[in-house]
Amino acid sequence: MRKPHEMTVDRALLLYVLSLAEPYGLLSDVKLQQLCFLCELQLFGKGIKGLHFEFVRFAYGAFSRDLDNDLTSLRRKERIENFSPSDHVRDEVLPLLMKGIDGNEVNEKVRDLIQAVISTYGPQDVTAITQSVESVELSTPQQPEFKIPIRDIVFHTTLLVPARIEVASEFLLPANQLAKLNVAMGY
Repeated sequence: MRKPHEMTVDRALLLYVLSLAEPYGLLSDVKLQQLCFLCELQLFGKGIKGLHFEFVRFAYGAFSRDLDNDLTSLRRKERIENFSPSDHVRDEVLPLLMKGIDGNEVNEKVRDLIQAVISTYGPQDVTAITQSVESVELSTPQQPEFKIPIRDIVFHTTLLVPARIEVASEFLLPANQLAKLNVAMGY
């Protein structure tokens, strides 16, 4: 289960992902889920924890209930409409987030990896990105040499549990910035 500060970071980074993906045109729930999954995988591959969404195997790749709930909550708070960040998000939330990123080496790496994933996969249609996700090979800590593509994993199987993954560093913000972000996001 995510901690309160992790939920704040997840929601702020989700808004950042949406702002980066918006120029690539129509976004859907499926595409957003795949983009966030790929971001999280890339971060873990570099030994960094940024997002804290748990993912399961779903009919169209990876799915996170936490991500879906955060998206719904941000819509209710009128911070996004459909998949577009509001002017309030652009004018207040994202500048606050950037202030917490600039000058922090780990946070800058998280930002840069998210930008790289969105610039690579954002232009792809939902079919192409889903195929990219389903071709990702995963292994377990018990059998790291045994890899299986996501497309061969049974539906509803847990794919990613950030709380169980050990990393060298993590995206962190000071308590006062977390509080300001929560207020700006309506929490």
